[in-house]
Amino acid sequence: MNVPFWLWAVTVIGLVGIITIDLIIVDRRPHHFSSTDAARWVIFYIALAVLFAVFLGFYFGWTFAGQFTAGYLTEYSLSVDNLFVFLIIMTAFAVPDQHQHRVLLVGIVIALILRAVLILVGAELIARFTGVFFLFGAFLFYTAYKVWTDKGGDPDPEGNGFVRFVGRRFPTTPDFHGTSLTVRVAGQRMLTPMAMVMIAIGTTDLLFALDSIPAVFGITSEAYLVFAANAFALMGLRQLFFLLKGFLGKLHHLNKGLAVILAFIGVKLVLEAIHATTSLAVPLIPVWFSLVFIVAVLAITIFISLRTKPRG
Repeated sequence: MNVPFWLWAVTVIGLVGIITIDLIIVDRRPHHFSSTDAARWVIFYIALAVLFAVFLGFYFGWTFAGQFTAGYLTEYSLSVDNLFVFLIIMTAFAVPDQHQHRVLLVGIVIALILRAVLILVGAELIARFTGVFFLFGAFLFYTAYKVWTDKGGDPDPEGNGFVRFVGRRFPTTPDFHGTSLTVRVAGQRMLTPMAMVMIAIGTTDLLFALDSIPAVFGITSEAYLVFAANAFALMGLRQLFFLLKGFLGKLHHLNKGLAVILAFIGVKLVLEAIHATTSLAVPLIPVWFSLVFIVAVLAITIFISLRTKPRG
């Protein structure tokens, strides 16, 4: 897949344009973000992803379109787990309801920039050393085990090392001042909780990226598709937060479904690594099967979660 520079440029400029429009339209007047508003935006971002997949199909071929779609669904489904942590972080920082959308938007932009760096590093590793798929596969098996056995404990936002680093080196104020990131108090410039919570969400998401990016690389080794899948999933994630805000507690089997998906992609990675580095005749998992498997696991997980009650 030979991606011309102009397409990279158009993709990045398009993302910047969407973020700008979002800031102008949605955050021009801070307000409570209703589930109806969220549903419209979720549909909008999913429609954009579908249109992008169609473009890839006509321009590069439907195999790459399928890889993007499977990667997008994987990234989006794994990102749902982030929403629990985002909710905990914003509750811990007592973010006013009308400012939560901006917090998520800026935090996710920070996350996307950090993920882009990881994607470039991962692509370079794959290009230089095909056997890195063995490492990715092993890591996904380990992550699948951790996710499956997760008891749902609440993480501590203050446990974020970068947030502690910033808090120690820069004066902060305990009070919000609208959407301002800094404020002058008694002649001293100080960071507001708005700045700290954005940093917390952006950098905490990086920990999730260590799991999800290898998973998407298990579906496609094309850096452009991995970046696009991450970008589309993250851009629609904050809208999904408001849509599922009162629904998250019902997805009590989500970790099991995500663990199955991670383990499946781990198997796919190991098979591809064996095929690329040895002469053994091993079966390879086609993209269409990956796509069907991921959708089926998500559907079954949601169905079972809604049909059963969490254990007391």
